[in-house]
Amino acid sequence: MSETKTKKKTNPPKVEAPKVELHARNVLFAAGEAGPFLRSGGLGDVAAALPQALKGVGVETRVIMPLYSKIPKTFTDTMRFVGKTYVGLGWRNQYVGVFESNADGVTYYFIDNEYYFNRNTMYGQFDDAERYAFFAKAVLEAVANVIDFAPDVIHCNDWHTGLIPVFLDVFYRAVPKLSNVKTVYTIHNIEFQGKYDLRLAREICALPEDKVTLVEYGGCLNMMKGAIECANAVTTVSPTYANELQESFYAYDLDGILRDRRYKISGIINGIDTKLYDPATDSSLFVNFDRESRAKREDNKKKLCGLVNLPYREGVPIICMVTRMTTQKGFDLVLAAAEELLDGEVQMVILGTGEWKYESAFKDLEHRYGSKLRLIINFSKDLASKLYGSCDIFLMPSKFEPCGLSQMIAMRYGCIPVVRETGGLKDTVFPFNPETKEGRGFTFYAYDSHEMLGAIWRAVDTYYNDKKGWDKLIDSAMSADFGWESSAKEYAKLYDSLL
Repeated sequence: MSETKTKKKTNPPKVEAPKVELHARNVLFAAGEAGPFLRSGGLGDVAAALPQALKGVGVETRVIMPLYSKIPKTFTDTMRFVGKTYVGLGWRNQYVGVFESNADGVTYYFIDNEYYFNRNTMYGQFDDAERYAFFAKAVLEAVANVIDFAPDVIHCNDWHTGLIPVFLDVFYRAVPKLSNVKTVYTIHNIEFQGKYDLRLAREICALPEDKVTLVEYGGCLNMMKGAIECANAVTTVSPTYANELQESFYAYDLDGILRDRRYKISGIINGIDTKLYDPATDSSLFVNFDRESRAKREDNKKKLCGLVNLPYREGVPIICMVTRMTTQKGFDLVLAAAEELLDGEVQMVILGTGEWKYESAFKDLEHRYGSKLRLIINFSKDLASKLYGSCDIFLMPSKFEPCGLSQMIAMRYGCIPVVRETGGLKDTVFPFNPETKEGRGFTFYAYDSHEMLGAIWRAVDTYYNDKKGWDKLIDSAMSADFGWESSAKEYAKLYDSLL
């Protein structure tokens, strides 16, 4: 017999695929305003901070906005002309100029048309529907024919950009540069939806008759509704608020369409500028401090009392509010509970302006409780920082709050929040557990002054009777990460999921 030699079988070595972190290559962030160039509120802050944070996590992000005549000359002097095109709008063929500038490492594009944007205000003009229909079409024309940037995703914000997803689907899908572009639409303020006469959908937007239903809601042209219909994904500024918007109490009549499209709605919490709001470097504070040196907050408290002419009472907590004095911010609850609150062993400082009925009522209370209450009918970041870095408890009992930034700033400065469980307040303030000493603040659910008082008294009781628990609260609050990087990573994942 002959021997047969057989080779021993060996398994080939395993080769692992390289781990690649996928990101959308290019994102164009479209907004009606953007800092530092021009802003009127929170949207402008987001349009400044989020694109910068997105670049930091690997997403090439550029911003596009109108070239308003109100943009300061210091900024317009830095802009360079990129090119021009034209768009048809109603019976007119309108000029579209495109300019470019750079801020904080982010490229900004500006849509120029003096007829629409050489105005004394950004918003509130008689022809806002036409102005922002023009802007939406101009953005798409600029991408198609002018700018040397091919976005994978166009990220639209609030009603001013609501027609971009609509026009993209109806008019521009045959353009090679735009054929595969995805759209994300973020609702920052659902109260303002871009509602106008429905005839403008035909006369100005030139939508075909079978497409008018995309923007029709309640017998009106509704730009926000059009974006909700056509965008590939819809986001808002906190997970809880994304759920609340499907209820009629919060949605300003859009709850029906939001429930129907809930499969593509998500919430991503906004961040804050952690360089701007840093108690270790904030020049507005009397004494700077960080988490390790938080005992210095008491020095700030003494000097704040001197500044606002409030008697300094060692060991007595100061409750502060930095807010608009409106019902939306819960001032009806605060007014209903004010006397009972001020009869307790607390002091209070309120900074803000708002509805006359609240301003006058709290002026009267200040007169009656002179050693316990200070009302400052004004607003300045300098004074706001002083309150955050000096006071012990931050009260924010909002009726609704899509995201809220003040509670995050307060925690960063070691001021413990008492908030209603709504929107971003619920997502950022975790209630204190006296047994485990875990949590960042105190919360209540029902929109009721007695419920609010209960949460305040729990905070005050902890301040007086659980010193270790209170110190742990401050430590936990100041340790929380509220920077934009976390938000940017969530948006990057969302963009990736669409591609």
